[in-house]
Amino acid sequence: MKIPEIILVETVHQPGSLAKVLQVIADAGLAIEHLTALRRDQGRTLWEITLEMDEEADRSLYERIGQLPTARFVGKSDRVFNRHRGGKIRTVSSLPIDTRQVLRDVYTPGVARVCLAIQKDPQAAYDFTALGSTVAIVTNGTAVLGLGNIGALAGLPVMEGKAALFADLVGINGVPILIEETQPARVVDIVTGIASSFGAIQLEDFAAPECFEIEQVLRVRLQKPVLHDDQHGTAVVALAALINAARQSGVELTASVVGQIGLGAAGTGIVRLLRAYGVQHVLGTDLNAGAVARLVASGGQGVELEALMQRADIVIATTGVKGLIRPQWVRKGQVILALSNPDAEIEPLVAREQGAAFAADGKGINNVLAFPGLFKGALAARARCFSDAMLMAAANAIAGAARADELVPDPLDKELHEKVTAAVRAAAQASAVD
Repeated sequence: MKIPEIILVETVHQPGSLAKVLQVIADAGLAIEHLTALRRDQGRTLWEITLEMDEEADRSLYERIGQLPTARFVGKSDRVFNRHRGGKIRTVSSLPIDTRQVLRDVYTPGVARVCLAIQKDPQAAYDFTALGSTVAIVTNGTAVLGLGNIGALAGLPVMEGKAALFADLVGINGVPILIEETQPARVVDIVTGIASSFGAIQLEDFAAPECFEIEQVLRVRLQKPVLHDDQHGTAVVALAALINAARQSGVELTASVVGQIGLGAAGTGIVRLLRAYGVQHVLGTDLNAGAVARLVASGGQGVELEALMQRADIVIATTGVKGLIRPQWVRKGQVILALSNPDAEIEPLVAREQGAAFAADGKGINNVLAFPGLFKGALAARARCFSDAMLMAAANAIAGAARADELVPDPLDKELHEKVTAAVRAAAQASAVD
């Protein structure tokens, strides 16, 4: 598994000194993810270099850098940890509490009037509390990123990251909720018990197949939007990328043969949305027979991996298995989305070198393109659930925001998230999901 390793290297400020460091890194077969000059002082420059390194990678390159006559290996940077230190989110007041009158209005005794108004009309909570702009981000930590079942507490940094993205990209509140429970029925009871505090529920990093039951039952029991992001957020972004890949290559997406490698939460969600979009021919493969049976029940066809690669026009992989797709299996003109993070089933560059028309990985085709606008749009419409129309509206908005040569747009473009929000809200209102 590739984990960012951030090193600090000092070089003499003269031509070629940094190039020699970069050559040592290249000779070690490593890719540089980021390079920043931190400071320059007395003819020396301190560089922060972010590398993509497997856990088993040879760390002797640090010694080789230190042996260069114009460079010195200083150590490792704590940049990532420093950005997490103390947490990435906080709760702040939305108005200044700077006089006693304001204090009495927002707290006791004035707040009693608002409490009684909500008791009389529960819908008033959407006008006089943060309910309509607050999402619970719920996890039990059984399927965190590519890390697996590491537990809810270890997954908290991911939940905080989601909350920070909600706040920064669309201005709504995300609250991490950690659940020390794996039994679906008890998870449902816990979430139902706290749901009145939130306008919507985002399920995150729940393992398959339990995630399907948990979401399905919660959607029935709660009269508010519930969405398992690993299923449906991934599906929305994958659909957006495929809409653009089909447009750019001049093929009809709904008439293409789509092959889904890996039928866990993400793969199942992608297949379901593609079928709803109108894709008729779906192949799938998974080591789990139950997962393949679900695919067949939904109208897909279970096949072996190599047969899928031979027959599919579009290949989507969500297995978490690094290097699963062999380069020689790639057919000229295929579209390949290898979405596992942090390590793809095949590197996009390798797939394109083998003749793929388009290839991308999970770093670019990422849920952050979808979930902020999906939830803000649903909350703005006061929708009671997420419909396929809302998911497809989000996918079309994302696809439409990409430049001509892109599969998907920049996830940090706030105008994109406004477009997704507006599209989801309109779809919710048009389909009477209220």
